[in-house]
This record gives sequence, structure tokens and C-alpha cells, in this order.
Amino acid sequence: MAMHTWFECKIRYEKVMENGMNKKVTEPYLVDALSFTEAEARIIEEMTPFISGEFTVTDIKRANYSELFPCEEEAADRWFKCKLVFITLDEKSGAEKKTSTQILVQASDLRDAVKRLDEGMKGTMADYQIASVSETPLMDVYPFHAEGDDKPE
Repeated sequence: MAMHTWFECKIRYEKVMENGMNKKVTEPYLVDALSFTEAEARIIEEMTPFISGEFTVTDIKRANYSELFPCEEEAADRWFKCKLVFITLDEKSGAEKKTSTQILVQASDLRDAVKRLDEGMKGTMADYQIASVSETPLMDVYPFHAEGDDKPE
């Protein structure tokens, strides 16, 4: 399994609202990149086809997600941050050890997010508890897809 480094990038641009008026908005997106510099380049590349006119990347910060469960269904248009707590036993002391991790799930609503989270975790041997599930303001997520002819320098 490849390790991903996720960066939340905030994009500020003039959006045409449903009433036809233009409004300056700042929207968060998530990109998979190796560095802040690459994250900025990737979000500019991903957003350019969708935004007519000027836009700026106003903020980039690391996002701590260990796993991503995307969904192809049209209704699943929201992203939920799920905090899981894994319960393991310390072999020497026999004490329970809790480790938490954040997983990003694409779903249509809260109930759907929990269902998709459980489906995504099916193969996991460790016991886990869902500590929290909350909707994020993320507009979209751009995982890294290696191109066949794209060799790292």
C-alpha cells in the first residue's frame, strides 16, 4: 500500500452563484503530493480547467488522513472525516492500547459514511471503534495517479 501525504489547499476565486451574481469564495480541496510545492502545483493544475478567470491558492496545510474511501455514486458528494480508535493488547503487560487514526470517506450523508467506513474496514484484523464522524467542508479530493510514462526525477 502506497503512503500518501495529503495537503488541504484553499482556493480563492470568483464563483458565479446560482442567481448569476459573482461572489469571491474560498474553498478547500485535498491533494496528494510529496511536498507543499508539489501540492501547490497539483492544485493549480487540477483547478485550472474548472475556474475561468483568476484564482489564488491562499493556504496549504498538511492533512492527517491514513486512508481514503472514495465513492463513485453521484449522490455521494460530501466528504466525512472519520476518527477510528484501534484497540490492541500490549503483549508484555496485557494492557489495552488505543491508537487513533483519521479516515476520509466520500458519502451522501452521515449514515452512508458510517456504512462505507465499515465496508472499507471489512478486511481489517484489528478491533476498532468509531470515535467520531463529521462532515468536512472539502469540495473535492485529488489522489495521485502515476502516469505510465511519468518517471520520477
